[in-house]
Amino acid sequence: MLPTLQVGPYTVIALADGVGPFFSPREEAFPGAGAEQWAAADRFDPGALDADGRWWLQFRAFAIRSDLGVTLVDAGIGPAGSPAAAWAPVPGALPASLAAAGIAPSDVDTVVLTHLHTDHVGWAVVGGEQARPIFPNAAYVLQRAELDAIDAINPQLRSSVIDPLRTTDQLRLLDGDTVLRGGEHAFATPGHTPGHQSVLVESGRERVAVTGDLLVHAIQLLHPELAYVHEADPAQARTSREQVLRERAAGALYLATPHLTEAFIAH
Repeated sequence: MLPTLQVGPYTVIALADGVGPFFSPREEAFPGAGAEQWAAADRFDPGALDADGRWWLQFRAFAIRSDLGVTLVDAGIGPAGSPAAAWAPVPGALPASLAAAGIAPSDVDTVVLTHLHTDHVGWAVVGGEQARPIFPNAAYVLQRAELDAIDAINPQLRSSVIDPLRTTDQLRLLDGDTVLRGGEHAFATPGHTPGHQSVLVESGRERVAVTGDLLVHAIQLLHPELAYVHEADPAQARTSREQVLRERAAGALYLATPHLTEAFIAH
């Protein structure tokens, strides 16, 4: 049974793609964290630490389904030959998770790419030299600031992801906050990367923020001021995190996270 959250007319579905260790010790990833902060994070999310003391990550995407269609937030780590294969546990299982949710690739209307790191775009385009978007009817939504920074983030994604999407006229560039076709809001949360974005689902006073890598570990939820070494701009990332965790909590707020043990966290 896939983890789901119902918010008004929206069903938010967590889609597993893989699970495995991070490529470096977590203490190196968060050099400013102290022993008490790590202890609190481990109590909050004990599943993020394996028996050997390694940082253990989930890799997941999220589908948002309503009467207006299906939005997919992020495209996972991808198949065996995907760019994430150098460090993430490929092949991913996203197609099987979509099938388990009753979603065919052709059902997806919008694919929101939160950012251009390889573990978030792996199933966006497949096929190597015969590359094709795996979601044939979807607009692929990316912040313009992220595309502008692609050479600093991962230049190989220009030919493997961006160019095929342009060939099929499926790439859509956003400039900040935008209402998507399904009624969800894509909003800029820069810092992890220059054009990182998240997605907000709202109904009444209930809200779900699909965070992308705004949060990669529970220690950032408990201590949003802590810098993560793989953030392009740590100060900007902190500001984005604090805005989501504090300013957007006017009602019930749930966080849908790609890498924490639990897919949904009430905040």
